[in-house]
Amino acid sequence: MKQTIATDKAPAAIGPYSQAVNLNGTLYISGQIPVNPQTGSMPDGIEAQTRQSLQNIGAILEAAGLSFNDVVKTTVLLADMAHFAAMNAVYAEFFTQDKPARACFQVAALPKGALVEIEATAGR
Repeated sequence: MKQTIATDKAPAAIGPYSQAVNLNGTLYISGQIPVNPQTGSMPDGIEAQTRQSLQNIGAILEAAGLSFNDVVKTTVLLADMAHFAAMNAVYAEFFTQDKPARACFQVAALPKGALVEIEATAGR
């Protein structure tokens, strides 16, 4: 069964996609840039942007009845690989138990000039 997941505790999609889709117990979370859902603004700096992106993922996980412990795979997109260590330090605050599989890439640009975008897949 396919179910769209949406919450106002994470930024609304800025295109023709869903915040997340649950298909037969697997949750696919769209890439989250660091937009604060209350203000529509992005914080400065890679640490704050990573934290906001992960808080957005956390809100979507919560809306689906899941938590960071249920995440099995993430993909991190960075505007600059020089931010890897700083991003990783914040990322480690959110994934404290069984760590998910992960890929990390540097990309040419991200929406709205973000420094980081993170997508996740979760399930039980």
